[in-house]
Amino acid sequence: MGNYLVKEPPPPMVLVPPLFDYPPMAARVRMLESSYDMLFGKIAMKCLFEDYFDKAEEFSTRIMLKPIDDPNVDLIATVSVPMDHKPEEKIVGNALFRWQRDVDDPNTFMDIFVTNTEPILRMRSCVFLPKCGIGAFGIFPLLGKKRISSENLGTIGLRYGSENLSVGATITPFSHNMPSSVWLVSRMGRLTTGVQYKPDSENKDGANYNDLRNWSCAVGYWLGSSSPMSPSFNFALELARSNLVKNPLEENEIVGITNYIDFGFELNTRIDEGEPSSGVQESSFQVVTSWQANKNFLFKGKVGPLSSSLALVFRSWWKPSFTFSISAVRDRTVGNTALGFGIRVEDLREARYQRADPNYVMLTPTKEHLAEGIQWKVGSKPMLQSDIDSENFESLPRGLRPTDKIL
Repeated sequence: MGNYLVKEPPPPMVLVPPLFDYPPMAARVRMLESSYDMLFGKIAMKCLFEDYFDKAEEFSTRIMLKPIDDPNVDLIATVSVPMDHKPEEKIVGNALFRWQRDVDDPNTFMDIFVTNTEPILRMRSCVFLPKCGIGAFGIFPLLGKKRISSENLGTIGLRYGSENLSVGATITPFSHNMPSSVWLVSRMGRLTTGVQYKPDSENKDGANYNDLRNWSCAVGYWLGSSSPMSPSFNFALELARSNLVKNPLEENEIVGITNYIDFGFELNTRIDEGEPSSGVQESSFQVVTSWQANKNFLFKGKVGPLSSSLALVFRSWWKPSFTFSISAVRDRTVGNTALGFGIRVEDLREARYQRADPNYVMLTPTKEHLAEGIQWKVGSKPMLQSDIDSENFESLPRGLRPTDKIL
């Protein structure tokens, strides 16, 4: 009888915390954008350099909700208020309602955006047929106080996308520039190249394909996987106009926890000696790093020649989840330091630790061996490091799988 009272200790496990924001919110509307503007690491760089660095001396809050009864729709509402708010200053508020045909396919959707700035009401829609790789999309400002430019009348576009090729064009009705953009992007192994024609919207002379200032080109080298479980390396050059750590807060059987570390470097420089146009800086660079220590804490730092920023983000994975961020911006040109705050409430993503299967037994049941092998609970069987290295992601949770193969 004594044998029945002896409880075997639980096997050691490795935790895999959910990422704060994956896939990126920008990936939900990528079919409305030129593939040239979305590839070459631009989504990842935008998230790394901008997310959670709240605007100085401003308080912002964002609520993201998805109903349980219909996961194909969601609502995002944001409000931004200056900390030294004056009666004559406007509080900016907006809301975005989105419907998509398939929970796992964000490429066919429709959303309606309403705000107290310009445009007041906007609708966007996209239809993409993955079997033939053809898609059509449109952006339609429905209400506005004034329509002073052709972009206020809307944009429509056509595109073709496959695993190794993307080509498309956008047209702005009644515009002097027809088309408003054309792109071609191709992937050959780990190398991605692209070219885009995008004339100046303020040019009244119409399209001019001979003006090299209307053309942009880029080349990128990509190594790894788009899954955050696999380390990746991205290098991009554009000529444009315009590991395991001990977690002391978990139980004894938790032998390690996966961390997520990102590092980015961005350099912009002019190559002509002409007069700089408005809004174009001569040269600039930025270095940024991000460290998600566990499922609750994210640290980010950004350094440039004119300013530096630090951000601390805390996220609770309740239902719905709650995120609080605080950032500090040091402006070295005036010697001033300012703080920004943000609050987000979300009910859009799956969020939970992944743990090893308690019924799985290693041939050499030691903590060291198990930590090196890295097991994750992914349904009925564990996921081993060998599967990650071979890019076998089929049984991973949706948020940790690679994005689809449409270029």
